[in-house]
Amino acid sequence: MRVVFDTNIFISAFIVPGSQSERALILAQRKRYELYTSVAILTETAQTLRKKFDQSEEDIREALHIISRTARILKPKIKVAILKDTPDNRILECGVEAQANVIVTGDRHLLKLKKFHDIPIVRLVDFLRMFPEGDT
Repeated sequence: MRVVFDTNIFISAFIVPGSQSERALILAQRKRYELYTSVAILTETAQTLRKKFDQSEEDIREALHIISRTARILKPKIKVAILKDTPDNRILECGVEAQANVIVTGDRHLLKLKKFHDIPIVRLVDFLRMFPEGDT
């Protein structure tokens, strides 16, 4: 299964130890599914960790290192401009480029779409239902 995480999933995985987002990232590290991301998603993740959460450059480098070891990094060829928030469009582009089976997000604008190019857009809790609790 090919999966794309929105930036908010990555942020929560690093900011909230023991969170459902961290569990989802661990599942990817354990090859339970294929995780895909893009340069734009990594850039937004770094900027958010820096500006909103005042993380050190060392912590940000470590987070990006963990993501890059876990996920395949893509450079989407298509451009999407259907949502007002530019970073949300970058998530959709990555999903299409990855030929993802699902996009996982907590963003209400993305969730409102429900699907994009036949790719379901789901909340983290719904995604994790595919992996029973002891299945990490």
